[in-house]
Amino acid sequence: QVQLVESGGGLVQTGGSLRLSCAASGRTFSSYAMGWFRQAPGKEREFVAAIDWTGGRTYYADSVKGRFTISRDNAKAAVYLQMSNLKPDDTAVYYCAARAYRSTGVLITPSEYDTWGQGTQVTASS
Repeated sequence: QVQLVESGGGLVQTGGSLRLSCAASGRTFSSYAMGWFRQAPGKEREFVAAIDWTGGRTYYADSVKGRFTISRDNAKAAVYLQMSNLKPDDTAVYYCAARAYRSTGVLITPSEYDTWGQGTQVTASS
């Protein structure tokens, strides 16, 4: 099982950009489906983006489509979330998630993942 550590969060102005990174330990990272979720105060954790184990298939929440890009580097055991044109509604703690899953398709609900990072705060100020 992998362990996950997120980084790259911070405070940006509306319209700004950030790149989140999620570093994974373990030698089987390339067999894992990965996802990004976020949770704002008083709200449930929500899906942001997902990528399959090959990196060839991605999926996004409608709210971030066209602004966020998920990618992975299996050689570095890392997954990334490039966020552009950030809005105040994007403010949340962002979590990286993983599950060993070598199949076609992506995983988009929290219950489908069994490993989580500690989260990183993203704040977009107006």
